Amino acid sequence: MKPIIETDQQFICEIQADCFQLLSPEEGERIRAGKTQVLFRKGDMLTKQAAFSSYILFLLKGICKVYLEGADNRSFNINLTGPGEFLGLDTLYNTQATFAFSTMALSECQAFLIDKQTFEEILQQNVRFANHLFIRYSTQSEQLTALLKQQLFHQMPGKLAQTLLYLEDFREREPGIFQLLTRKDLGEFIGSSTEGTIKLLKSFEREGLIELDDKDIRIRAFDRLQDIRQHG
Repeated sequence: MKPIIETDQQFICEIQADCFQLLSPEEGERIRAGKTQVLFRKGDMLTKQAAFSSYILFLLKGICKVYLEGADNRSFNINLTGPGEFLGLDTLYNTQATFAFSTMALSECQAFLIDKQTFEEILQQNVRFANHLFIRYSTQSEQLTALLKQQLFHQMPGKLAQTLLYLEDFREREPGIFQLLTRKDLGEFIGSSTEGTIKLLKSFEREGLIELDDKDIRIRAFDRLQDIRQHG
């Protein structure tokens, strides 16, 4: 993690995201005065599960994975996130003020660290901004519920099908997404070992569902993969 100052080439002077256009000039100035711009290298942690948070992150550039850490160094990937997304909204009204998830940079990432107290005060004052953030948080909650159902009620083929279709949708935002993910990463989306994930991918390839090209994965039978996601 490296702080970025105004003289650095990577410095971004303004927050252009639509949500910040809901702020008044005074509120925008408070956000600017209370933020730090940071560069995260690939593999850096943006948030650490159970760690205390004094800030909210707003991702400007890059792709990162959000995951749960368990016992025995096991991890379970929740989703991927990219530019324009907030990290740490779950800490705003958490009595312990700790991150619920860990987040790791899959590529070089750039983010604003926004003072949480300032952020909370603006939320209390600006109903439109607060409503926008509430909708974002509700959407994330719905995605988590859908993920939980998938993990509880489907077998490994259904879980892998769900993950591949999710990543294919994400490819529109990041065309090289599969190059950023290892087979271990894929396994951590479905709760499988690296070896088990590789075997399942090979079986999908033999069935003509996907095509494997080094780290890249191309879907060849969307309808069949959708059916496996629903019933597998």
